[in-house]
Amino acid sequence: MRIKQVQAWWVRVPIEASRQHRSDFGQVRTFDAAILRIETDDGLVGWGEGKNAAGSAGSYGALVHMLNHEVGPQLIGRHAGDIGVIWEMLYNGTRHETAAASGHAMPQLARRGLSIAAISAVDIALWDILGKSLGQPVWRLLGGRKLDRMPVYASGGWAPAETIGNQLQSYIDEAGFKAVKMRVGAMDGAPQVSAARVRAARAALGPEIELMVDAHGTYTVAEAKRFIQLVSDCDLAWFEEPVIADDKAGMAEVRAASSVPVATGESEATRYAFRDLAVMKAADVFQPDPAFCGGISEAMKIGTIASAFNLRLAPHLWAGAPCFFAGLHVCAASPASFTIEYSLGANPMIHDLIEETVRPQDGMIAIPDSPGLGFTIREGFLQAHAQDARL
Repeated sequence: MRIKQVQAWWVRVPIEASRQHRSDFGQVRTFDAAILRIETDDGLVGWGEGKNAAGSAGSYGALVHMLNHEVGPQLIGRHAGDIGVIWEMLYNGTRHETAAASGHAMPQLARRGLSIAAISAVDIALWDILGKSLGQPVWRLLGGRKLDRMPVYASGGWAPAETIGNQLQSYIDEAGFKAVKMRVGAMDGAPQVSAARVRAARAALGPEIELMVDAHGTYTVAEAKRFIQLVSDCDLAWFEEPVIADDKAGMAEVRAASSVPVATGESEATRYAFRDLAVMKAADVFQPDPAFCGGISEAMKIGTIASAFNLRLAPHLWAGAPCFFAGLHVCAASPASFTIEYSLGANPMIHDLIEETVRPQDGMIAIPDSPGLGFTIREGFLQAHAQDARL
């Protein structure tokens, strides 16, 4: 089961105008990702995904080049089952042998950003291969599945105050969601504009539906505290990314100023960043993105930190199929998980890239039983939307 071939593509899928939305990231016209294919000498194929851009759109040329020309060649000939060893090799770079012998990390300088996004893609693909080689779903290899279906929340909510209630209610009508998330922050301008939208949403949904808000890290500490004061009677399930991820002290200040749980982590990479969040008491809910935080391996370690600090895990899964399915398996196996994100914006990277149908029912989503991650890539669709193959 030696790695024979590694190939990554920048996959860019246009979104039809009627399904586009506008947020602080601007008008979202495409869904982009770095999709990775790893093949072994015995014919097994694993699929991974790496992310480095805002939301679902952005430029993936550099990440794809890195996977194809820097990371990929290091993997050829290695046993695909050596997932942890490969992770540490890529993380520690030229010092990986010294780090392995010494028993502690000695990472290269570029140990975040593109480096971890590339490692994430490799890690997800290798878990897919290992599951297929053993004829087992990945969740079983991670320790077992605590539930065969898990609660899922609808993630969207960009409409103005006049129609936000109708927009969120349409999500509930579609798949029986018991929880919904809406966007706030810079897209609205002043905090009171976001607060008016949240109050309208709560009035429309009533008290039984859980309501989360996501500022995408666009508030200052003062603005976040002002906003949360304005919606203090709206019974929010969590306040996501109130301030930028680089301001962990500010995040902790916002958390201390309110009883509303703080959720964060989609912009964080590796267990080390989440350790700091826990120690600084900056979050109640960890949201690692498997395609950015370090893959399935690192997401499980982050879940362990959450469990050790009596926090909870709800991965960021606004993503393509490899990342989304990786999140399903992590949530199935992690003691700290409790809900799964399901994007209600246009998401061709899940619904069109794979053969399987991904659809919640009665506010729940099934955990796959098939070997590996449990999806089948439509390679024709991938090739039709792959950017310049010379990357």
